[in-house]
Amino acid sequence: MLDIANIEVVYNGVMLVLQGVSLQVPDGAVVALLGPNGAGKTTLLRAITGLLDLHDGEVTKGDIAWRGQSVLQRPASDIVKSGISQVMEGRRVLAELTVEENLRAGAYTRTGDVSEDIDGFCARFPILGQRRNKPAGYLSGGEQQMLAIARALMAKPALLVLDEPSLGLAPRIVEQVAELVTVINATGVSVLLVEQNARVALELASHAYVIENGRVVLDGTSEELQNDRDVREFYLGGGVRTNYRDVKLYRRRKRWLS
Repeated sequence: MLDIANIEVVYNGVMLVLQGVSLQVPDGAVVALLGPNGAGKTTLLRAITGLLDLHDGEVTKGDIAWRGQSVLQRPASDIVKSGISQVMEGRRVLAELTVEENLRAGAYTRTGDVSEDIDGFCARFPILGQRRNKPAGYLSGGEQQMLAIARALMAKPALLVLDEPSLGLAPRIVEQVAELVTVINATGVSVLLVEQNARVALELASHAYVIENGRVVLDGTSEELQNDRDVREFYLGGGVRTNYRDVKLYRRRKRWLS
């Protein structure tokens, strides 16, 4: 289980971005993290996967434990070896390398021959198999997302961290990515999902957290959040306004900011 306990993250020694964030990802679960741009979602993922140093950030309080062991101060490669893989926002495929070379890069922490796993992913994602020896930069956005997920899975993770997997993708491809997350979770892999499409995220997850201004302001089961008045209004587009005057004069604040 991933257990994040009251962490604070500071950038450049002065900018406090996360303020006492706590959450858990149980074994075998899909947990969603919702929030607006700038809320601190990506910062939290960087803290989990050991990438804060690259951005002049550090955890100044709290702890992040994976399977009972703290991952703070551990290099990113060790965290991957321990069973956590991340698919970063924007896919970040190695554009000049081939599809197969990208997949091999995902297995850099493993020993032995990984050809069988590469064959398996090329079979699971036929489009990757067709473009196996082509530069990844020539793939479409949806194809690159499939490659990025497959590359992360090459490390044989127990926890997959996904940062905005549907960003910039067509609705049909978003559905395919959502189906893939379900399939991955069915194999026993836990998933921590940051997703701009709150409706999709809550359909996939069993539990969800809402983070705003660096703090967790709400959490609960997906069903509870789907029925929450503020979540429906501010994240799911479920607010009810009867006429233009109501919309123009509407100023209701989220209850968690009161």
